[in-house]
Amino acid sequence: QVQLVESGGGLVQPGGSLRLSCAASGSFFGRMGWYRQAPGKQRELVATITRDRSTNYADSVKGRFTISRDNAKNTVDLQMTSLKPEDTAVYYCHARRIAGDLDYWGQGTQVTVSS
Repeated sequence: QVQLVESGGGLVQPGGSLRLSCAASGSFFGRMGWYRQAPGKQRELVATITRDRSTNYADSVKGRFTISRDNAKNTVDLQMTSLKPEDTAVYYCHARRIAGDLDYWGQGTQVTVSS
């Protein structure tokens, strides 16, 4: 059974930093990443990373966020710096299973950037 478990969300002041972590289990995964959904908005890509660590970032987070992964542990992290109020959202971990190209999602973790 595939599971994605996220941790690390919370409340932070503008300009602050947070690190999100996601532990995936139950299969082998290709592309992994983070998406976010703010109230009243569609879910959007934040960053993705492949098994060979090729990365892709949304323009809005380039230079501020860094995605990384540990293939042996099936984990993917998102280091967020210089956070802005507009980064406030529920952040979801995503993983694509290599067998069958199936997509899996975590339960989401809230990130709130506010003074």
